[in-house]
Amino acid sequence: MKDIRISEGVVPLGEFKAHASRYLKQLDGPVVITQHGRPAAVLISSGEYDQIRGQWRFIESLTAGLDDSQSGRVMDTEELKARLASAREQRRSR
Repeated sequence: MKDIRISEGVVPLGEFKAHASRYLKQLDGPVVITQHGRPAAVLISSGEYDQIRGQWRFIESLTAGLDDSQSGRVMDTEELKARLASAREQRRSR
């Protein structure tokens, strides 16, 4: 994600409403939309949103893995192989 350029990246709500189509066409980084002089929203491209969501899911999975490890919810390679083989056998027998 590109950094916000203060000279170009902060837009009052009224200006955004009047020129929304232009802002969407020219969107090449986050745009902070202000209301009554205070930040109210940030507009980003759908690609940037997807990237952020992907990074967030990755961080959540790392956190879950660390929690599992610290709580002792782990298995060694041999146990994993045995569980996978058992699951494959169960699927085949259906």
